[in-house]
Amino acid sequence: PLLNAHFDDEAMSLTPQSQVDLGVAMETDDGLFVPVLRDVTGSNMQALQENLARLQEALSDRSIQPDALRGQTITLSNFGAIGGLYAEMVVIPPQVAIIGAGRAFPRVALESGELKEQTILPLSITFDHRALTGAETCLFLEALTNDLEKPN
Repeated sequence: PLLNAHFDDEAMSLTPQSQVDLGVAMETDDGLFVPVLRDVTGSNMQALQENLARLQEALSDRSIQPDALRGQTITLSNFGAIGGLYAEMVVIPPQVAIIGAGRAFPRVALESGELKEQTILPLSITFDHRALTGAETCLFLEALTNDLEKPN
C-alpha cells in the first residue's frame, strides 16, 4: 500500500491512496504519454484490456482528454516491448513509484533435480527515497513477483 501513495514534499508526508489508478507508459510517434487506468483493483481482466485499448485509440487519434493523462497513483512501464532488460525510470511526483517490465526471456534452471526451461521477466522499480525505504520497496517487489508467478 505504501507504493500506491502520494508524497507531499512541502509537508513531507506520505498519503496512501485507497484506489489504484495505474499510469501506463505508452510510446507514440509523438513521444511518451502516460494515460491512466482508473480503479484497476475493481476491474476484471477483460475490462482492463478494453479500457487500455480505448486509451491507446484515444492517444492515436488525439482525442484523449487531459484528465486521462494525470492522477496516477503508481505507473507501469513496459520498456521490454521495445527491448532491454532493466531501466532507470523517472518518478513523477506526487506518485512515489514506477515499475518497469523488461523483455521476457527463456532460461534453463535446475528444478527438483531436473533441467527445466523457465521464462524470466526482469522487473525494475524506481521510487522516491523521501517517501519509501529500499526494504519497503523490496517487499513490494517480492509480493509482485509472487503474484505474477501464480497460475492463472
